[in-house]
Amino acid sequence: MKRLNRYFMVLFVFLVLTSCIDTGNKRKNEKTSLNAATVQKKPNIIYILADDLGYGDLGCYGQTKFKTPNIDKLASQGMMFTQHYSGSTVCAPSRSALLTGMHTGHTAVRGNKEIQPEGQYPIPDNTYTLAEAMKKAGYVTGAFGKWGLGFPGSEGDPVNQGFDVFYGYNCQRLGHHYYPRHLWSNKDSVVLAQNSGKKKEVYAPALIHEKTLEFIEQYKEEPFFLYVPSIIPHAELAAPEVFMKKNRGKYLPEKAYKGLDDGPEYRKGPYESQTETHAAFVSMIEVLDEQVGEIMQKLEELGLDDNTMVVFTSDNGPHREGGADPEYFNSNGPFKGTKRDLYEGGIRVPMIVKWPGKVEPGSFTDHLSAFWDVFPTFSEIIGVEVPDNIDGISFLPELLGHKDEQAKHQYLYWEFHEKGGRQAVRMGDWKAVKYNVLQQPDAPLELYNLADDIGEEHNIAGQHPEIVEQMGGILDTVRTPSQVFTFSQSTYLNSK
Repeated sequence: MKRLNRYFMVLFVFLVLTSCIDTGNKRKNEKTSLNAATVQKKPNIIYILADDLGYGDLGCYGQTKFKTPNIDKLASQGMMFTQHYSGSTVCAPSRSALLTGMHTGHTAVRGNKEIQPEGQYPIPDNTYTLAEAMKKAGYVTGAFGKWGLGFPGSEGDPVNQGFDVFYGYNCQRLGHHYYPRHLWSNKDSVVLAQNSGKKKEVYAPALIHEKTLEFIEQYKEEPFFLYVPSIIPHAELAAPEVFMKKNRGKYLPEKAYKGLDDGPEYRKGPYESQTETHAAFVSMIEVLDEQVGEIMQKLEELGLDDNTMVVFTSDNGPHREGGADPEYFNSNGPFKGTKRDLYEGGIRVPMIVKWPGKVEPGSFTDHLSAFWDVFPTFSEIIGVEVPDNIDGISFLPELLGHKDEQAKHQYLYWEFHEKGGRQAVRMGDWKAVKYNVLQQPDAPLELYNLADDIGEEHNIAGQHPEIVEQMGGILDTVRTPSQVFTFSQSTYLNSK
C-alpha cells in the first residue's frame, strides 16, 4: 500500500485517500432527502473543542505514552474522521470559521487581534452564526470555556452572537492562565478571590466544567446546543496536584520552562514557569479526558445519551508554548508542522462523532472536511437554511453511511496572517503551501502529494507545473481582502 497507509498502521487506521470530486457548492442550501426520513427528532448537540490538542495526542489516534480512555471510548462508540481540518492554525480565526461556516479567506475574524484591556476583535453584529441558527430552530444554546471572538459588551460578545448562556473566559489572552482572577457569566464579571495575588485555589477548567454539567441538567427537557471550547491543553502548562502527583517522574527527562511569575503583567498573558512540563501536559489531558467522561455520564444519568450527538475535536495542531514538547509526545502524529504552520501538523485535527442510532459505532471515514462544514451539517440536522455565502458542505450523508450521496469539496483553503503571511490549499491528494506572502507574493509554491508523502517531505512542484498553476490560481482568487486582517511579519505576543 502507499506510504500513507504504512504511517497509519501504527494508529490502527487504514486509509485510502481518494481525489475529491467537486459536486458543486450549490448543495449548501439544499436539503438532502435523508433529512426528513432519517433525522426525525431534533437531537441535542454537544461540540467539545480542545485547545491546541494535536492529531497524535489521543490514544485512539495513536498516542502511546499516555492514555485517554474516555475519549477513546467515545471513538469506539462513534465515527473517527482521519482527514478533518481545523478552521485555522491559531485560535480566533479557527473558531470564527467554525461559527460562521466560512474559511479564513472569507470569515470575519481571520487572526488573533488583541483589544485592551481584555478581549479580541469582535465578530460583526451582521454575522449570522451557528448559535443563531440553533436558536432559530428552537434550541437553548450554551457556551462554556474560552470565547476569543469579541471583548466583553461588544457586538461579538457570545450573548450577542446567539448564545443564551456563557460561562468562562471572554479573552483568550487571559485564558493563558488556569488560575484566573475572574471569569465571565453572561455579561457579568465573576471575581475569583481565591486566585487573588499569587493564590491558586480555583482551577478554572474544573469550575467551568461544573457549570457545563449544570447546563445539561437545567435544560434536559429542551433541545440544547452545547459548545464546550476548553482551554486544555493550551499553555500555560498547569494542572491540579492530584493529577500531577500521579504523573510526576513518569515522563523523563523532564523539561523546565522559565516564565513570568511576578510583576505588572503577571497573569495578564505571559505564561508562568513550570518545572515539570511533561507531567503537567499529561495531567492536563487527563483532566480533559475525565471531563469528557463526566459529560457522557451525565447524559446517561439523565436518559439523554440516545438523543444526543457528541462531537470532539481540536482548534488546531499542537503547540510549543510554555514549555510544551510536541516532539517528546509525537503530538502531531505522522505530520509535519505544529501550531502556526499550514503544513498538516498545524491544521489536521482529530474529530470524533457519536450519535446513537445514526452513526455506526467504531467506524472510520477519510472524507475530506473542515470546520466550516460543521455549520451546514448541524443546520441540515435541525432543519434550517444556511446563508448563501458560506463555504461549508454538510457531511451528514457521510455520518449516516450514505457515501454515494455525500458532496465533496473541490478544494479547502487556509490563510494565516502572522509571520509574513501563509496560504495553503488542498485539492484531492494535492497540497500546495505558500509562505512569506507579504514579502514574496510571487514566490513559488511548495507542492506535495499527500497520498505518497503524508509528511510533506518532498516538494514536487517542479514535476507538476500544471498542478502548480491550478493551485496558484485558487490562491489568487479564493479570498476576499480584509481591511482589518492583513499579512504581517509580526507574531502576536503571547497570543493564542
